[in-house]
Amino acid sequence: MAKKLTDIAIRNMKPGPARQEIPDGGNGLYLVLQPSGARSFALRFRRDGRPTKFTLGTWFVGSAQEAPEPKIGGALMLAGARKLAAEAMIQIGKGTDPVASKRQAKEERRAAKANTFQAVAEEYLKRVCGMRIDAKGNVTFDHSKKRTGRERHLMLKRLVYPMIGDRPIAEIRRREIVHLLDGIEDRSGPVAPDRVLALLSVIMTWHAKRDDSFATPLVKGMARTKPGERSRDRKLADHEIRVVWKVAENQGTFGRLVRFILLSTARRTEAAGMVWAELDGSDWTLPASRNKTKTDLLRPLSAAAIAELPEKMGGHVFSNDGKTKISAYSKFKKRFDEAVLAELRQQDPTAAPLKNWVLHDLRRTARSLLSRAGVNADHAERCLGHVIGGVRGVYDRHEFYDEKKKAFEMLSAQIIAIVEPPPTNVLPFSTTANNKG
Repeated sequence: MAKKLTDIAIRNMKPGPARQEIPDGGNGLYLVLQPSGARSFALRFRRDGRPTKFTLGTWFVGSAQEAPEPKIGGALMLAGARKLAAEAMIQIGKGTDPVASKRQAKEERRAAKANTFQAVAEEYLKRVCGMRIDAKGNVTFDHSKKRTGRERHLMLKRLVYPMIGDRPIAEIRRREIVHLLDGIEDRSGPVAPDRVLALLSVIMTWHAKRDDSFATPLVKGMARTKPGERSRDRKLADHEIRVVWKVAENQGTFGRLVRFILLSTARRTEAAGMVWAELDGSDWTLPASRNKTKTDLLRPLSAAAIAELPEKMGGHVFSNDGKTKISAYSKFKKRFDEAVLAELRQQDPTAAPLKNWVLHDLRRTARSLLSRAGVNADHAERCLGHVIGGVRGVYDRHEFYDEKKKAFEMLSAQIIAIVEPPPTNVLPFSTTANNKG
């Protein structure tokens, strides 16, 4: 019988010009010594009458105290290799093929690695949100599939991929999601992590419908706020409208966009994505592919709104380079807020920044100003593009063009009255019957 190996003997072995296999007694375990000096362990046995070799792992050069837990494909000391060889021989005796099992485990690991969260998320973005990536890596979206596709993509890139993007989705644990959301909450408050959580839930539920074994780690109760707490009611007061309007005059394309949103009641994405082809004189038709309600929306813009449109340059109305629509809102908004604060401090050196306002608050402010101007509530809702509910919404298909046109002119007049108030020493002219001249 061949002599048993020892760890000292393995360490002192000198490689030769050819590959060597040194048996560990007669138990089927061999040390494989390469000409390079590399050492590994293999098990030799017969399968269906044919000799078969099963590689167990590489030799671990450290001490016994430092040795990792023995596993197939890992680094092994002699004792660990013998343990795995004995276990494999038991499985062989039961009719199990360790080579096939190892191959299957390797394939499962490969499949798991391919199914990283980022890979699954990008498959979702392609199939559900119409994301396309060209040969140069440029990303575009089919907005007729999902209006918010680009925003979802940017959220994932900025907040999620750096943390769990390379993790196999099947291995992501709830504690990892909680850690991710905690970090977002610490930086941005409680609403931002709930938006991320909602997107994670959509993607993981979508993946679960396509995978036999995946189970989402998300459970009820992980949200940081209640739905009612996430809804915003912020609208700008008159003194805030005045300073925002004034600062916008010197903020280039972004400033024009700010004024236009207030004058048109449009959503940020609607206005920023506007192309010149959507304009016919003063009429702006927001196509169904870019409208949340999936229907064309005609807005007869006021003269003041038309005046805020920049000179025609390229296809997009609001563009910084003439080629693509304006983006990087957070960068421009930060610069805008700094200019607002500087303007406020010219009047009061102790002035604080405008409290917690976002571009969408301009749309809410415009809706409030429509009511303040005396515009009929239904007409005001139609200006915003909201669908009128109930039977009227189903059967009344009138465009209300004249009513909307008048409403937008009343809105612009209301805004101008706020940003250009009459001097305090001028009394309003009375038009009552008692005024004879």
